[in-house]
Amino acid sequence: MTEILLIRHGETDWNVEKRLQGHSDIALNAEGVRQAAALGRVLRDEPLDAIYSSDLQRARNTAQAIATARGMALQIDAGLRERCYGGFEGLLHDEIHQRYPDDFVAWKARELDVRYPDGVHRSETLREFAARAMSSVSRLASIAGHNKIAVVTHGGVLDTLHRQANSIGYEHPRNFAVLNASINRLKWDGEKFHIVHWADVSHLAQDALDEVDSAKYLGR
Repeated sequence: MTEILLIRHGETDWNVEKRLQGHSDIALNAEGVRQAAALGRVLRDEPLDAIYSSDLQRARNTAQAIATARGMALQIDAGLRERCYGGFEGLLHDEIHQRYPDDFVAWKARELDVRYPDGVHRSETLREFAARAMSSVSRLASIAGHNKIAVVTHGGVLDTLHRQANSIGYEHPRNFAVLNASINRLKWDGEKFHIVHWADVSHLAQDALDEVDSAKYLGR
């Protein structure tokens, strides 16, 4: 059984604006840098065998703050990236609705196999992304000698693992928090994820920003 500290990256300006990020490589804002430093402090003495991060800078720089505080090497894994939203990326929710009305409806309905219009990157279907996210985290957790690891990633990955752990299908709206710089403790038994504690932001001086208004949108 491997324990996983599943951590969402710190805040970005696009989080604040509710602008869809996906594979767009957006930097942490000043608050995100502060949140990353807080993670570094609270996890300084946590027993960890490895620290992994998405290659996107908002996750990588969050993870680096943790690794630097501990004097550990950071390991990068592109499989931990956020879902790619293609042409949706960089847009506000209302802009997606106006520009791609039919695709917006499919997005709101959380349809598993719809591929949104391409942008700078080719979009992933929800099914493709969910398979990638679960495969990537379970692969890292299964490496020999790993008893506890930190995985710094994105809101969509947190959403996917929470749903898998609780057997919640995508047809159901999100009813749990996905918070910037949150520590989410899970265990991997070789077949399934189990949640130990979710959405811990006690290390932050103020509430972390939940980019997604779960009553309105599923997008990350």
